[in-house]
Amino acid sequence: MMENEASIKGRVIAEMLSHLTNDFKIGKKIKSGELRKRLREPAWIPPACFNMTAIDMDNFTMKLLSLKENPNSDYVILQLHGGGYTGAVRNAYYVFAGLYNEVSHGCSVLTPDYRVAPENPYPAALLDAVASYQWLLDNGYFGEQIILAGDSAGGGLAMALCMYLKDHNMPMPAGIIAMSPWTDLTASGESYTTNYEKDPLFGNTRESLIYQNDYPGDHDPMDAYISPLFGDFRGFPPMLIQVGSIEMLLSDSVSVAAKARSQGVKVRLSIYEGMFHVFQMAYLNIPESKKAWAEAGKFIDVLRSDHRL
Repeated sequence: MMENEASIKGRVIAEMLSHLTNDFKIGKKIKSGELRKRLREPAWIPPACFNMTAIDMDNFTMKLLSLKENPNSDYVILQLHGGGYTGAVRNAYYVFAGLYNEVSHGCSVLTPDYRVAPENPYPAALLDAVASYQWLLDNGYFGEQIILAGDSAGGGLAMALCMYLKDHNMPMPAGIIAMSPWTDLTASGESYTTNYEKDPLFGNTRESLIYQNDYPGDHDPMDAYISPLFGDFRGFPPMLIQVGSIEMLLSDSVSVAAKARSQGVKVRLSIYEGMFHVFQMAYLNIPESKKAWAEAGKFIDVLRSDHRL
């Protein structure tokens, strides 16, 4: 599915983002991820309808968002945040958790603050994602009650996690929601060239975290646990993949969708015209993001319906 034309609000936001990242000194820090690494935020205070439970793991921490009226939902969303494997979790992802709860009609959302590079390169993020998933299994959820969700690096990590679960004969999740997933850390797709001058977030430079990234470390970036595009998707649950048409990472979504479909996986690929990387970060403030969140909700509804049959 592809939208025919970007909304006025969507185009304005894209143009403002391009202006910020290309015309100001701060833009270089945004593209490289340096700004996010140094970002200091106050503690996120959830709306009154939610409980936010902090969970300490061996190597990282997690937060579980749940409704006070329904703290033990029948399904749970494991949200793996973006940030190029170099940025820690940010308050924006707790807002994401609230949106996931809303569009899913009450699912609890577990958001791990997994370890990141350069201090903790591969396989730290993957091992923490596995530990988060195992925690859910140990705390009463079956695999078919868990929905993986992630944006950018988190979207690729969700797919890598699923490959790990399959390879280690662990219970598989009900489905995957991937927003602008980073699935190819070799940057081999054609959109890295065709959208090089269009992408308002990563375009017009080779100094972005797309090309300068410490996550693989000494490992082959073509390893499927690092770049799931090069892995085997047979046996995967249904996937919803959303991506913007002007992203350099567009090919990461298109190629994964094509490969997974050829291997028998149900995939809905939605390309939003004129949209930038993780445009869902606009929350409900532009038509494209609002529609994307609604689409995620419908996808979750279908997953829950299928598993109740």
